[in-house]
Amino acid sequence: MTDTRSGRRVGPALATLLMLLTVFGPVSMDLYLPVLPALTTDLGAATSAAQFTLTACLVGLAVGQLIAGPLSDRFGRRIPLLIGIIAYVAASALCAISPTIETLVLARFAQGLAGAVGIVIAQAAGRDVYEGGALIRYYGRLTVLGGLAAIVGPVIGGQLARFTDWRGLFLFLAGIGVVLLLASLVIFRETLPADQRISGGTKQTRRDFRKLLSDRLFLGAVLICGLTHAALFAYLSGATYILQGVYGLSPQGYSIAFGANSAGFMVFGYIAGRTAERWSERGTLGIGIAMCAAGSLGLLATGLFALPLPVVLASLFVLASGVAVTSPPTTSLALANYRELAGTASSVLGLARFGLGGIAAPLVGLGGAGNATPLGLVTVLSAALAAITYVVLPGDEASSGPHLAAADGPSSMIGVCGPVRTAR
Repeated sequence: MTDTRSGRRVGPALATLLMLLTVFGPVSMDLYLPVLPALTTDLGAATSAAQFTLTACLVGLAVGQLIAGPLSDRFGRRIPLLIGIIAYVAASALCAISPTIETLVLARFAQGLAGAVGIVIAQAAGRDVYEGGALIRYYGRLTVLGGLAAIVGPVIGGQLARFTDWRGLFLFLAGIGVVLLLASLVIFRETLPADQRISGGTKQTRRDFRKLLSDRLFLGAVLICGLTHAALFAYLSGATYILQGVYGLSPQGYSIAFGANSAGFMVFGYIAGRTAERWSERGTLGIGIAMCAAGSLGLLATGLFALPLPVVLASLFVLASGVAVTSPPTTSLALANYRELAGTASSVLGLARFGLGGIAAPLVGLGGAGNATPLGLVTVLSAALAAITYVVLPGDEASSGPHLAAADGPSSMIGVCGPVRTAR
């Protein structure tokens, strides 16, 4: 695919690398979930303390994006990326040798900080090299792949648990980091020319954040993305205890259940990317939020009435698929207007996604292991707040700028705040 601004061709190697860069952060977050009960026992930790290792990684992913995004707008994409991957390898190794739960929590926070760099660079570099409809499709694939990685992570972890313990899983992640570092050194070339970088230091960065947060269309898309992902991360944090502790699934059975959700996430995410581009971004968002709400209500009913396993699995499937449906339109709405601030805009989106997820994840452990009611309450609340955000942001006057048109010609798309004007 050719970049219409510079005539560069985005080859398959670069396109694949950009996709992989957005994966290793989410995979790091939850690869170890199938062995989380064993980790809890091994380190002599309480359930809530062990779940905080997930929260620490989520917070790191959120804060790291907030740091890496503006730095990549100022210094380019390549150098921050290489530094971030090196730090990721070191943090993963530290996780593997952690002697206590406190050390592991700190190491997980560092792992999240470093892993966030890949997510930001993948989104921002894509904004550097893609245009129009190609950009929307790229963000559709990127968000689906990133979310899919969060779902597939436990599947991979469950299979690896056949051969190693939780420490071995973190060494596996360190090995992935080494491979990505070598690939980045060979394939990734700077995508942001020096004359297009932002200057002005911290004052300019603050002005950039104010500009973004004053755009109600951007803010609405970011909030919806964050709230739906809060439901997803609550599910990732709590489902392992419910499915294994209450319903007696083995780590491998747990990973198979997650595999079904992975398939749903991939299929519905792909469909959402196409419908957001060709039909209506607002309509696609509405469908996704409704699916999240339905799955969340099913989980709450499970906790209140002790419903059987098929109801739990169906509810988790609908919830995860609903998050996939919301991902492409929220990302394209949030980033399409801000070519010059792609890194900073990506960082705000990531802060909402992983920050709200970090808040939601430990809440599901408050009722104790094996209690589905807190998971149902957290996911229902997240879906309800996403629905309210969707409804109360009317009118395209809220948008501070025009949106990208599809590459095949002028069109009008309906966004989270109403009609979206075509870029001239």
